[in-house]
Amino acid sequence: MQVSLEQCTSLVSTQFGNREAMGDHAESFAKVKVLPSSTRPVMSPHKALRCLAAIAGRICSITFAGTEMSQELRRPSHSTTLLIPKARGGRAQRATYLLLALCATALYLAGEPLMPTARTLTFHFVVLEIRALLKGICYLAEEIFHLQSRHHGSFWRALSACFSLHWHGPMLLICGSAYVALLDGDGQPLSLHLGLASLCELLVLALGLHKPSEVEMSEMSERSKQNVAHGLAWSYYIGYLKIVLPRVKKSMEEFSRANPNMLTCRETWKLHILVPLNCDIYDDLEKADSNIQYLTDLTETTLTRAGTKKRVYKNSLYAIKDENNKLWHCAVEYATPLQSLYAMSQDECAAFSREDRLEQAKLFYRTLEEILKGSKECVGTYRLIAYEESGEAETHFLSREILWHLQQQRHEEYAVHEGNQLNNPPTTLSSTELNLQISESDLPQPLRSDCF
Repeated sequence: MQVSLEQCTSLVSTQFGNREAMGDHAESFAKVKVLPSSTRPVMSPHKALRCLAAIAGRICSITFAGTEMSQELRRPSHSTTLLIPKARGGRAQRATYLLLALCATALYLAGEPLMPTARTLTFHFVVLEIRALLKGICYLAEEIFHLQSRHHGSFWRALSACFSLHWHGPMLLICGSAYVALLDGDGQPLSLHLGLASLCELLVLALGLHKPSEVEMSEMSERSKQNVAHGLAWSYYIGYLKIVLPRVKKSMEEFSRANPNMLTCRETWKLHILVPLNCDIYDDLEKADSNIQYLTDLTETTLTRAGTKKRVYKNSLYAIKDENNKLWHCAVEYATPLQSLYAMSQDECAAFSREDRLEQAKLFYRTLEEILKGSKECVGTYRLIAYEESGEAETHFLSREILWHLQQQRHEEYAVHEGNQLNNPPTTLSSTELNLQISESDLPQPLRSDCF
């Protein structure tokens, strides 16, 4: 007896409901080899049909498992990539070059005489250099009173700090000489031109119109690494994370040996660091979310640090309850430097607004992430959880946020360890798994062909 491919497909389609529901797996069934009657049989037709039915059920489980996994991993809040700004690129500089080319092209196409155009251009350069000179003089008037404390008693240091002598000095001489050479004697003395230019620039300085924009200030501080967030992130890493993170996995392993049924997923053996962008930190996580319960403390690390004998470093283990009352266990804590940002925004002396706090919190996360990525000793020992709470009061927002990360780590490990076929069935079926040899008889037959 021969079983046709149409019969096999019909049986599987019954399991799926229709042939279209089989999707990409329909091609896998086309690889089933139906052997002719002359071939030595090894499986009866009834067993073959039962085997095909099992394969169909397996594909169904793969399909629905993928659907359930995607639903389970649905994140309760926005993505970190949308919350944390990336470092600024060179688009502003490229836009400058583009506008410069367009402006030069427009002037060329205007067909203006060369000499008046060159004279006007050099005059504008002279004005720019006069602005730099006058600004430097104003700053020098203050700095000469701080020679000892700021410039080590050196007047030359103060002068160099107020003027960029290697650039503005030569430019002022070149542009001034060019302007004098191109001056055609319009009846007004050179001193009048320079006097009017100086008056205009001093008015600009007095009115504060020369101040950089917020974007310029932000970019300059980020490039020079002089933000509050940069200092906090580095202090947090050097003074705390660099000490505790390399010991986290060992502490988790010790706890797992004593409690083998709790920390079953090794991918979650990390310190989960909470980074709320509003910097609102609870000292007690159980008060932040009732689904988070304190379990125990991990093994302590004792060091002599900055004059303090036997300073103790430790992390706490918590049990997180999900919607099905299942408990997930992990080490979790807030990033403590965010408390400083929050306190600064509440103190008038700090002159630190809520907008500044939010910007610095995002920069803190980005800086800390860059530091930890570059630290070889902290690889695989942490997970940063940045989030921004919605305006609506949600009692279990924090626990859902932590659970999302735990589930994602679990499925990451699930994908790597492909040996566990019961919990993680493969998404594709090999053609070798579908090579069915079907006999004409219902009686059992030997597997070898030389056993007659």
